[in-house]
Amino acid sequence: MEQTTKNKSMAIYLNKLKTYFSKPQNVILLLFGITATFSTVAPIVAIIQDTFKIHPGTIDAHLTGRAAGYSIVNYTDLFTSKLAKTNLWTPMINTVLLAVFTCLISIVFGGLFAFLITRTNLKFKKYLSSIFIFPYIMPQWTLAVVWQNLFNSNAVTGTSNGLLASLFGFMAPKWWCQGLLPCALVLGLHYAPFAYIMIGGIFRNMDANLEEAATILDTPKWKIMTRVTLPMVKPAILSTILLVFGSAMGSYPVPHYLGLTTLSTKYVSMNSKYTGEASILAIIMMIFGILILGMNQMSLKSRKSYTTVTGKSGQISKINLGKVGKYLIGIVLIVITFFTSIFPILSFAIETFLPNPGDYSFLYTGNLSNLTTKWWLTRGNDAGALYGQSGILFNKMIWKAFGGTMLVAICCALVAGTIGTLIGYAVSKNRRSKWANYVNNMAFLPYLMPSLAVGAAFFILFSNEKINLFNTYALLIIVGTVKYIPFASRAALNSMLQLSGEIEEAAIIQDLSWFKRMFRIIIPIQKSSIISGYMLPFMTCLRELSLFLLLCTQGFILSTTLDYFDEMGLYAFSSAINLILIVTILICNTLVNKITGASLDEGIGGK
Repeated sequence: MEQTTKNKSMAIYLNKLKTYFSKPQNVILLLFGITATFSTVAPIVAIIQDTFKIHPGTIDAHLTGRAAGYSIVNYTDLFTSKLAKTNLWTPMINTVLLAVFTCLISIVFGGLFAFLITRTNLKFKKYLSSIFIFPYIMPQWTLAVVWQNLFNSNAVTGTSNGLLASLFGFMAPKWWCQGLLPCALVLGLHYAPFAYIMIGGIFRNMDANLEEAATILDTPKWKIMTRVTLPMVKPAILSTILLVFGSAMGSYPVPHYLGLTTLSTKYVSMNSKYTGEASILAIIMMIFGILILGMNQMSLKSRKSYTTVTGKSGQISKINLGKVGKYLIGIVLIVITFFTSIFPILSFAIETFLPNPGDYSFLYTGNLSNLTTKWWLTRGNDAGALYGQSGILFNKMIWKAFGGTMLVAICCALVAGTIGTLIGYAVSKNRRSKWANYVNNMAFLPYLMPSLAVGAAFFILFSNEKINLFNTYALLIIVGTVKYIPFASRAALNSMLQLSGEIEEAAIIQDLSWFKRMFRIIIPIQKSSIISGYMLPFMTCLRELSLFLLLCTQGFILSTTLDYFDEMGLYAFSSAINLILIVTILICNTLVNKITGASLDEGIGGK
């Protein structure tokens, strides 16, 4: 009797198990839940272990007198030595200030731009909406290099004179050329399009009932803005802070170019002689990312809802900027976006024809005969003025790196896009499940961690005697996939949540297989969102430096090759690589827009 009861219980359990796994979304969640956990936790464990490890030939080996083993000396030396202020506290304060100011600048500038585009009668909207997103599409360091080309001077920064110094003799003060302020401004301008997309979408799709009800009740305009409109935009502001803060904390190229010591720049400088202590800096960067995720979860729980008490649904009339104002503000924004979006392309192009890149004295004299094509057309210069390098058009290292960049970007986009889409689908089907929420959070966590810290963790995990993938495309694709899955998973999740479950249920009743349901019904309906889930990893991977900096050498991908030429002093080559990257990204973005009709600023109001 007892045996029969056990057999029945086992049969019931197996039947439940079979029913559970008969649903594709459950299989997806289990498979990618385990994968996401390993790909997120294993690198973190590896880097934590590295903070205790004694590395031969480094400071921890010197302090302990041992060449191997484990010790807490890295922690005691980093936090309590005479160099603690230089190696830890100053970089950490600079990093936090940079992240905070970047969030403020991006939200204020991007949010104000979104308001002007969606809520006013501003002129030139279509052009401004399209051009405003360029800084986000371009590599992060683009505006940093342009800042140098504009404001540097021999008298202040000790470099060749930039454009303003050459043309007008204007010597910008050092605090404007280098340090926290220019870094925050450059990163703020880089991420302002992101704030514009997030906040503009809310402004565009906001229920007009709320503001109309307040207007009917004779509420002043300023009170409508502060009590109704801004609270409705709060979720978009929180999302922007969530994504921008972590990205700004992990930024390496901007502080590197503009002379600010942060945790990321200090990690790179300490990694060879203070290896264990550098790993502690990476852990600190990761902790900030996890804290931001925790704050976001708390904000989601406490988020308020708003209900109309009167008024009909309608479109609120747009604010009238006046006959002069709508043109004047539009022209001012055209000038600003020219310097953030078009001037960088022109600047990099001009740099590649200057005999001495960065020196714009030819503009002052008006002598164009000094311009040269040597940086582009030199062949086989084994012992000449190009430091043994062939010209850009004939440089095998550059074009091999270009091929490597395209390979990594395409593979990351395909893998991350597919995995992210499947996770988004599975989570939307089990939205009330704790396991689904766990998988969703684990897939999203790498995005919140600073790129350099993620790269460092995978460098430690896959650069040892047992598993050595350093300087392989396989490692770059693995790391890129883990980092960019959140793009695709969030895009897919948001679109799948809008899809009624009845559509798929009808297909199930018709006995259509899961593959047919996906490829014939779900994917065609949510085509634009799913394509975005593939394109965002592709675009981001093309211009990534911080994530891949530690994982490969020069000549492997364009971003690390650019850094190599900068170190060599071949600034014409690095400008050419910037130009190649920007043109490639813009061409790919335009092709996708034309083929699919999908655009980053689509639906915000640039008409």
